[in-house]
Amino acid sequence: MSNCAIVGINWGDEGKGRMVDLIAREYDVVCRYQGGNNAGHTVVNEYGKFALHLIPSGIFLPNVVNVLGNGVVIDLESLWGEISALQQAGISITPENFKISERATIVFPYHRALDGLEEARLKDKKYGSTLRGIAPVYSDKYQKKTIMMGELLYPDYLKKRLETILEWKNLTIQNVYGAEPYKLEDMLDWCREYGSRLAPFLCDTTSYLYAAERSGKNIMFEAQLGALRDIDFGIFPYTSSSSSNAGYACVGAGIPGSHIDRTVGIVKAYSTCVGEGPFTAEWFGEEAEQLRKAGAEYGAATGRPRRVGPIDLVATRYGVRIQGATEVALTKLDVLSYMKEIPVCVQYELNGEKTDDFPFTALVDQAKPVYTTVPGWGCDISGVRKYEDLPQAARDYVEFIERSIGCRIRYVSVGAARDEIIYR
Repeated sequence: MSNCAIVGINWGDEGKGRMVDLIAREYDVVCRYQGGNNAGHTVVNEYGKFALHLIPSGIFLPNVVNVLGNGVVIDLESLWGEISALQQAGISITPENFKISERATIVFPYHRALDGLEEARLKDKKYGSTLRGIAPVYSDKYQKKTIMMGELLYPDYLKKRLETILEWKNLTIQNVYGAEPYKLEDMLDWCREYGSRLAPFLCDTTSYLYAAERSGKNIMFEAQLGALRDIDFGIFPYTSSSSSNAGYACVGAGIPGSHIDRTVGIVKAYSTCVGEGPFTAEWFGEEAEQLRKAGAEYGAATGRPRRVGPIDLVATRYGVRIQGATEVALTKLDVLSYMKEIPVCVQYELNGEKTDDFPFTALVDQAKPVYTTVPGWGCDISGVRKYEDLPQAARDYVEFIERSIGCRIRYVSVGAARDEIIYR
């Protein structure tokens, strides 16, 4: 039995779905342990190109069981839409290969509405929410005023609980934001419509995962977003509302007494960011647009253009440490092939002094990037499958990053498809 976590090292969008789809062949179970449908994992394989928002990226592998753990928050409507789209594409999704924790939390339509109302109130001080209701639902969870997936199976119990919660929630909707209240019957109808479709997938996933471990099965934990979006260690308050840290994987999956043997940190060969908040190495103008187009940098969940810039080794080194990465996958190296020289952010400058350390949130906005440049390779590398066949300049770039972050780069991605990968 061996457990592995696939986690983001930076701001998210590093290519975790692509790597889960590749590495999951070595595992029996893939489990999402936090977040909701506020981010997307893009997978390209023999079935086509897919952006997965809730369903684990192991769903394309016939012998892998996919689990949504108790730490995940689930929009019933969104999840059912995702299941339907995958099934129409020929992907098998059954209670045998897809399981939902009865302890996972439901994202209601009023959570989505509150997300938009608060962003509108904040105006130019907004946090850059994806407007999927994630912050409101996690907030409610820790106030013990949410509904768990398992409650869908007990209609009378659900009605009593939801009636009390909605009465409380409408106080905020009406009196703080001046919006229309939500009706109990409408929310119950919504639960019945989508809950009935999802009910076959609900189970005690803690018991399932415990039994899987006891029988020697290998489990992979799939994170959403990256270290810099972690609620505790990210660039607060411009973070997600859950822990994207590998240390939370076993808790959010539903087997808190378990452990992780291997943590693969995913790092893009340059930096990208969706949403608001400090982004020290950000490019603007034509330089940014050229990189954005070369890397097709648009959010899988939102479609928003991603902010882009050179790889930030200060932030990446911090992310490697926070995630406890034992190895790294460097993705999208091929995108940089158009550059004659490649800038790299090697340090920050704060108050006139240079530092290798990622600063406290209150200081990140004041940091200025310190760059060096390394030679580019100026040719298409997407067809390369052996490390020794890469141009020397490309290998030098990989090894420069490896030395700088203090973690072995085991995988180098040169394309989006499953086989466009170099093993080191």
